[in-house]
Amino acid sequence: MNVAQGLEKKLMPMAELVSKNKYLLTMRDSFAMLMPILIIGSMFTLVGNLPIPAWVDFLKSTTIQGKSLFSLLAIPSACTVSLMAIFLSFEIGYNFADQLGLEDRVSAGMVSLVSWFILMPQVTEFLPQGASQPFLVESIPLAWTGARGVFVAIIVGFLSVSIFGFAIKKNWVIRMPEGVPTSVSLAFSALVPMALTFAAVWAISVLFALTPWGDAFTCIYSMLQTPLTMLGGTVWALAIAYVIQGIFWFFGINGSNITSPIFTPILTALTLENQAAFAAGTALPNIINREFDAFFALFGGGGSTLSLLIVIFLFCNSRRAKDIAKISIVPGIFGINEPVMYGLPIVLNPIMAIPLIFTPVVNVLIAWSAMSAGLVPLCNGIMLPGSTPPLISGFLLCGWQGALLQLVLILIDMAIYLPFIKALDMQFLKEEEGVEPEVAV
Repeated sequence: MNVAQGLEKKLMPMAELVSKNKYLLTMRDSFAMLMPILIIGSMFTLVGNLPIPAWVDFLKSTTIQGKSLFSLLAIPSACTVSLMAIFLSFEIGYNFADQLGLEDRVSAGMVSLVSWFILMPQVTEFLPQGASQPFLVESIPLAWTGARGVFVAIIVGFLSVSIFGFAIKKNWVIRMPEGVPTSVSLAFSALVPMALTFAAVWAISVLFALTPWGDAFTCIYSMLQTPLTMLGGTVWALAIAYVIQGIFWFFGINGSNITSPIFTPILTALTLENQAAFAAGTALPNIINREFDAFFALFGGGGSTLSLLIVIFLFCNSRRAKDIAKISIVPGIFGINEPVMYGLPIVLNPIMAIPLIFTPVVNVLIAWSAMSAGLVPLCNGIMLPGSTPPLISGFLLCGWQGALLQLVLILIDMAIYLPFIKALDMQFLKEEEGVEPEVAV
């Protein structure tokens, strides 16, 4: 058994374990459902904060019924991005019910959502002008409905639906006679499991009230979300993640499917912090975030293979390589690289293993260094579709400096891929020269 076969034997079970993990699958599907809402809300934030002073002045000076266009454009963002934890709490419950084999997924989503609200502190501190002490106003605190409430939504979703599903599987339900409409039957069958779940979650909230934190949200944010965000938001954590992705890709496994369920909650929270700061006109706090990961580490999909395709067009001579590049270039511009991964192939190709694994790492380190040095503005937190082409995405996220950085990274990636693809191209040419020409009959 050679080294490649040994690694494949060890990695395949790990990939299969991750691909079948009900918790990771639930987070993957839930964040996928959430993305359209966040992207649309981000677009409104972008339109209202374009780096064009005349445009921003126009929005602020133009009013409708006493409200400026600038403030009106902020409403869709406030109703989407700023409330993302509410939507996520429902989606976690909805998707986790599917993983548990529960029939009533909507009720499971509602169980998760209501449980999340039960754990939430139902007061907001309000300090009137001139007052020395704040008042506690009974309300839904918006501070917890955005990025800060994400981890609680994930945890309580898994916990509450597990209790809900346990009660259903124990048959602790009210059965309605035949002939009753399905919707009514499902509502009554969910009644007892819901009550048990809410009682359990309420008891947990009371226990948290006895702690120094006072509630579950403050405790989880302080003890879990903040440390994980700080760890996952480091350049070294992201670089290691891309090494892992590249190794899995080498064996034909989509590496992002392995790392994304773990990193997506952390990177999304960091992006939303940047977006809030961008909308408020304050300094952006995070270099590493979802947009940095999506648009400055990879160009053309896993392994950053868009540069490879450009190199093939410019420097390769074999018919096989050029034909694959012609098929792959358009999907590659939009971040889809399966044609070149499996067609060239890059998968299980020892010649291409080094650039496949380490090119994204080089991109991460260079982009992080450029932003740390102040040469390029940080990503503004606007969430773009993952298929947004390079240069366009760089400009929308970081201005012209971001587009220029992407161009530089693509050129560097081309230099990395060049010697490896040239070696493969020579191999292809020898194979093509050894093929007997077809004789027309």
